[in-house]
Amino acid sequence: MKLSVILVSHQAKNSLRLALNALYKSNSAVEFEVIIVDNASDDRTFEMLQQSFPQVRIVTNPVFEGYSRAYNKAIRASKGTYVLLLSPDMMIKNDSIEKLCRFMDQHPLAGGSSVRMVDYNGDYLPESRYGLPAAWSTLLKFSGMGNYFPRSFSKQKGRGDWVKEFETSEADTLHPDCMLLRRSALEKTGWFDERFKSFGYNIDMAYRLRLSGFKTYYFSKTYLMQLPGKRLNKFSWTYISNFYGAMFIFATKYLFKLPVIRLKDIGEIYPSQYEVE
Repeated sequence: MKLSVILVSHQAKNSLRLALNALYKSNSAVEFEVIIVDNASDDRTFEMLQQSFPQVRIVTNPVFEGYSRAYNKAIRASKGTYVLLLSPDMMIKNDSIEKLCRFMDQHPLAGGSSVRMVDYNGDYLPESRYGLPAAWSTLLKFSGMGNYFPRSFSKQKGRGDWVKEFETSEADTLHPDCMLLRRSALEKTGWFDERFKSFGYNIDMAYRLRLSGFKTYYFSKTYLMQLPGKRLNKFSWTYISNFYGAMFIFATKYLFKLPVIRLKDIGEIYPSQYEVE
């Protein structure tokens, strides 16, 4: 199996339906499977999938487990050489799967890649290339870790975006809405760190891939369209605790370990949490 496409859905039945329709209508020559993790939805997502998409494999969580754990469950059950993690509000283009897989085939050191994204009006989303939220940038800068994310702190970052939008290049992070990961890289670095429940898991994964000697990329030769989604309540306790809690976990995880991390030790520091079937 060349590719496993994984979507984690929580209360996103309608956008998930659109995303799957676009995926199956892409007529890709790449063989792929689709695994959906229904993360404790009560909007009849499971019934919709059974009726409209009987070919997908469904993993149901009775309680919301966060994205890292949900992705790990699906990755463990998947069979693809590559794993494409998609948000349910992302609509894929006809040629996206083939171009992404071809890019990874041609770059054997690529551990993961994100892709150019546009909104439903067709406007470029710069965060698809520059994936660090402002608060994370501040944390990394003042903690002294900014040097480990050189492309995110470039002085030229905000200039010439109309050109950089179409430039495929290495990137410091992977966007959580679209991550294509190499299975062999995951087997070396380990799965997602489940302490990152809803935020930061993509930043942590990209950083570990680069520590392991792999590269992470922004791929610009195709694009995905982001549908309008629900706005997060950034003043809720759930958001605050998960977002800033992830920053705390990341800082404490690495700040005191940076001087002793060696590439040959990665397998011992980050053992796989699951055996791959």
